[in-house]
Amino acid sequence: MGLFDFFKNGTNKQFVSEPSFEQNVIKQIRMTPLTMKELRKIDVAEERELKLEYFFYTNSLQKANSLAQELRKLDYQVEVRLSASSKKLFLVTGWTTQMGMEDEIVASWTKKMCEVGYDFDCEFDGWGTTPDQSY
Repeated sequence: MGLFDFFKNGTNKQFVSEPSFEQNVIKQIRMTPLTMKELRKIDVAEERELKLEYFFYTNSLQKANSLAQELRKLDYQVEVRLSASSKKLFLVTGWTTQMGMEDEIVASWTKKMCEVGYDFDCEFDGWGTTPDQSY
């Protein structure tokens, strides 16, 4: 450790390592069909279009705000706040625009979110939705 490394705070440290990113992509891609299966059970057809709620975590407000800015370019609703579970982490959450609920579309979007998160040193922590979207 160099002399000046001692004075750096943890927010400049890398949050998502490449192996962690690769494992997360696999995990998220595996979870997507399970979630889609549950949505089918409550009559969410492939033709249906819904907004998805998404979640990212990171260790710096600057990283969280940079990701939020990128997500706003996609016309997503975005909120950045301290994580409720850890005051050392920041949560980036919000809602996408409507998208088709076809398995391939959601799986592709999930992979893209993992990659976008990694580009900003944030970890994509998954998504959810609700079928009654009257907003």
